[in-house]
Amino acid sequence: MPRNTPSTRSQAASPADDYAVSDGEWLRIDWAEHLRESTVDSVLGETPVSYVELGQGPPILLVHGLSGSWRNWLENIPYLARRHRVVALDLPGFGASRMPEYPISIKSYGNFLVKFADGLGLGDGTALIGHSMGGFISTEATILAPERFSSLTLVAAAGITYATMRRSQKDMVRPIVEMMMPVAADSLERNFGRSRLRAAQFAGVFAHPERIRREMLWELGSYAVRAPATLQAAYELAGYDTRDRLSEISLPTLLIWGNKDLLVPVAAAFSYQKRIPQAELALLDDTGHMIQMERPGRFNHDVEEFVDRHRATGNAEPPGGP
Repeated sequence: MPRNTPSTRSQAASPADDYAVSDGEWLRIDWAEHLRESTVDSVLGETPVSYVELGQGPPILLVHGLSGSWRNWLENIPYLARRHRVVALDLPGFGASRMPEYPISIKSYGNFLVKFADGLGLGDGTALIGHSMGGFISTEATILAPERFSSLTLVAAAGITYATMRRSQKDMVRPIVEMMMPVAADSLERNFGRSRLRAAQFAGVFAHPERIRREMLWELGSYAVRAPATLQAAYELAGYDTRDRLSEISLPTLLIWGNKDLLVPVAAAFSYQKRIPQAELALLDDTGHMIQMERPGRFNHDVEEFVDRHRATGNAEPPGGP
């Protein structure tokens, strides 16, 4: 497929504009009514997976990042579900989904994602949106089965930033992280009621953690510290280099990045843009790693516009779907 001229648009912002401005719709929804479970047969084995589904129309599949859950999309699901069938899952070993039967890896998660979409009848009109590690996994899924999706959105996608990490480095860091995880969980519980300490715990994730709703931080943090797959997924992510395969992505691709992202710096966005033929880049000023929470209004508008612009004309549910 011919390479389009890369496009980049920068959206100026300041702490006083739309940062953390929420319509609060996610607080008015009884999410228990929309929770589902599906058993997915993939290279990870037969894995029961928790997910949430809302809305009707062309499908959108949301994939969270490391230590995340479907709740990472609370600000986005209600908006996108006005005109779309929105599915957001807990990857195996995260959220309410237990660890799979076989060892996890970025590649196996990619296979799992395709099988999950197949099982739910999410056809070739599905827009795939992945955040951080979920973006990395989404690139695997689209390379594996490009015909299964209509577009790809990478939100501060991990992968390139840590592609060159050596195994010796990972082996050195792993016991330190393993030791610190229980400490982080205990710290979250103890400090959550104190605004300054609460903000300090999320300083590397948000540009302005003190402006994020306390309820949202709790949804993010409480599931993160309990995820059994975090350590292994982080280990598998680091050093897994797919840079030479990104040119195989044939889908229209939107890259959304915050210019104050400390976890996956904006240099990764330019690297993805250079390697993916149909990539366009949107940079948000004064925004960190959790773009969909930090600037939900702008994120929702940009994503919906991109998804609708590249909606597939094929069947939304392939034969054999439920």
